[in-house]
Amino acid sequence: MTIRTAIYSLAAAVAAVLFACRPSFAQDIADDRIIDAVDRYSEWDFDGAMKILDGILKDDPANDAAWYYKGLCNLFLKDYDNACANLRKAAAIDSTNYWYRFNLAGAYRMAGQADMTIAQYNRLLKDFPEKTDISYNLVDLYLRENRYDEALATIRDIEAVNGKNDGTVMTSYRILLQQKKQEEALGVLKSYNEEYSSPQVLSMLGDHEMGMFNDSTAIAYYDEALSLDSGYAPARLGKAEAYRMTRRYPEYFREIGIIMADDNLEGAAKADYLSQVIRNTDPRFLQTWRDSMDSTFGTMLEHHAKDSSVLKASSLYYFYTGRIDRTKELGHRLMEADPDNEYSAGYYLGLLQVCQDYEALVEEARKAEERFPGVFLEQIAFGEYNLGHYDKVIEAYQELIRKHPGDREVLVGAYSGIGDMYHLLNDGKSAFKYYEKALKINPDYAPVLNNYAYYLSLGGKKMSKAYRMSKKTVEAEPDNATYLDTFGWILHLMGKDLEAKPFFKHAMLYGGKESRTVLLHYSAVLEALGETDLAKVYADMAEKIEEDE
Repeated sequence: MTIRTAIYSLAAAVAAVLFACRPSFAQDIADDRIIDAVDRYSEWDFDGAMKILDGILKDDPANDAAWYYKGLCNLFLKDYDNACANLRKAAAIDSTNYWYRFNLAGAYRMAGQADMTIAQYNRLLKDFPEKTDISYNLVDLYLRENRYDEALATIRDIEAVNGKNDGTVMTSYRILLQQKKQEEALGVLKSYNEEYSSPQVLSMLGDHEMGMFNDSTAIAYYDEALSLDSGYAPARLGKAEAYRMTRRYPEYFREIGIIMADDNLEGAAKADYLSQVIRNTDPRFLQTWRDSMDSTFGTMLEHHAKDSSVLKASSLYYFYTGRIDRTKELGHRLMEADPDNEYSAGYYLGLLQVCQDYEALVEEARKAEERFPGVFLEQIAFGEYNLGHYDKVIEAYQELIRKHPGDREVLVGAYSGIGDMYHLLNDGKSAFKYYEKALKINPDYAPVLNNYAYYLSLGGKKMSKAYRMSKKTVEAEPDNATYLDTFGWILHLMGKDLEAKPFFKHAMLYGGKESRTVLLHYSAVLEALGETDLAKVYADMAEKIEEDE
């Protein structure tokens, strides 16, 4: 049994009233009308139910059932103030009806009146001490309000009636930790463990000892927990982590192998754990223990052959360790395991993209596009671009335009891409035509403004237009090294090297030193200003990047 989160259930309330509440109908006609109102209520016709209930209350203002159902209708209509008022009237007429008062507390809670909810629950407990559900709800409320002492006192009341259990003990433990009472919290666990052996509490004791770097004591607790329940995963994982943290790797892989082979555990949980280990592990560990880690992933894959989380985590592991063929194989298995899932297809294409297998990317993206029309055309364009098939990139973008004629964002990106391709095909006239199409939709689209301005400047044409467009990009993104480079270069071509220099200096602070083109442009500006020695420094840096590439 665990501490339960108090969730107000209207369905449960209705069922309870129908079978447990005492009706108090003054007249036969009122009885019939109540039944009609409940029927309307059950059919979610709350307005219709309310009209009937209002008629009943006009004739019989003391009809507690009518006030009650009216309050429930208010709750469904999210009219919490009137719900509280109507349920209060029902409870005032018949204070012995548990459900009237219990649901009044629920209404207070839904209205965000924590103090009123707590007060109502406490009054209910006084009159109905056997209703321990109220105590669980109170604990939850006290915790939400950070009233830890009252939460602990309520837990002790629960234990006095029903005895201790894992839930009450674990909640007490966590509250005491929240109050920075570590020794008292530990004492709660140890005291319970002396009286009742519990795998959960033993595992928590093991976790505590690991936190104190007492790995031997921690492992002893985990072993004791596993002796009570050999399949208790938190104890097994705690023991494995104790071995991993103390670099006892053979023992670690033995324990983690048992976890990976446990069919009672979800594949997603296993995949998430191993992914965290990979992300937080020194690469040298993976090099030294690669065979063992391969075996661990292999066991997980064997037991969850079609689990998407497992296939994704495994593909990333093999990519991280440089096994590209295995990476692509697992990505393909993921797609085959769920062929109608657009995300799985996209994930596989993403793997092909990062693996730089552009031929396979184009082939698989075209197949995926047949299953999901209009979704993967950009992946086709990306692959064809990297294969140097610029005409096919244009075809893919034109198809994208046809399939998404009303999507402004898609159109801007497609027109921009087509313009770039025409530039690479040395068709400047067509390139500028498509840039104009993009800017007609979004005049402030910086990537197009930048490329358009730069290509205009290379031809020495319409320099004023190039200047205006490029200026907009650096005003919009003043720390973008590419845009700073374009603007600075246009100033240089216009003979304004002194004005250009600050833009290149700023670009150096935001990634410009990593670009051969930016470095060469800056070097040319410095040379024009007579700063020959500094110009040579940047030219040498550009040459070094070229050699590295």
